[in-house]
Amino acid sequence: MNTVAVYSGGMDSTVLLYHLLEDGHQVRALSVNYGQKHSKELKHAASICAELGVEHRIADLRSISDLLAGSSLTSPDIQIPEGHYAEENMKTTVVPNRNMILLAIATGWAISIKAGSVSYGAHSGDHAIYPDCRDEFAAGMDHVMSLADWHSVTLNRPFVNLAKTDIAKLGAKLKVPFSRTWSCYKGNELHCGKCGTCVERREAFYLAELEDPTIYESDAPPIETCLLRPTKG
Repeated sequence: MNTVAVYSGGMDSTVLLYHLLEDGHQVRALSVNYGQKHSKELKHAASICAELGVEHRIADLRSISDLLAGSSLTSPDIQIPEGHYAEENMKTTVVPNRNMILLAIATGWAISIKAGSVSYGAHSGDHAIYPDCRDEFAAGMDHVMSLADWHSVTLNRPFVNLAKTDIAKLGAKLKVPFSRTWSCYKGNELHCGKCGTCVERREAFYLAELEDPTIYESDAPPIETCLLRPTKG
């Protein structure tokens, strides 16, 4: 089946890309620049797609960044928080209506090329902090997408029941080049190891008992001190 994958260049969406290709899908990848504080992940996305021979497009929506204010990822006056996603301050990383915007653009591309689905890598751990990753939202989007045109498009969420740890294990099985993916909310030379997405990434490798190939900044705390649970399991 032809599908358009919403692709950020991060850990989850790269595993998604490899998973879709492994399953025999003809994949086109869509990244979106919505005015986030840095676009480093988009360069990683382009590089990985070029190596895989996957058509990759970047939608430039930087002009709407002022309309998506109030998030630490888009507003220069809001600091990116550090710590575990379970902490209350991590809600500042929510970008208003981001997934609806991304999925709408991907649906338009899917309709234009007569693809059967749009795929994105939302997983079970996203639900608590990101309202546009909830099952109710996805079900609503799937319904709307099927009505958007005479050519019906469905929403594909293969990781919806997986934890980040499961995604790490699947990526290892698929030989995903994790070291070439970018997750960090800060656009420094290295992953900071302290922001929510870095902590989640580190936790996933640790709990999956996989070597983390990511190079973090020297002041990143030991992963054991970042966990909700002090031991593996």
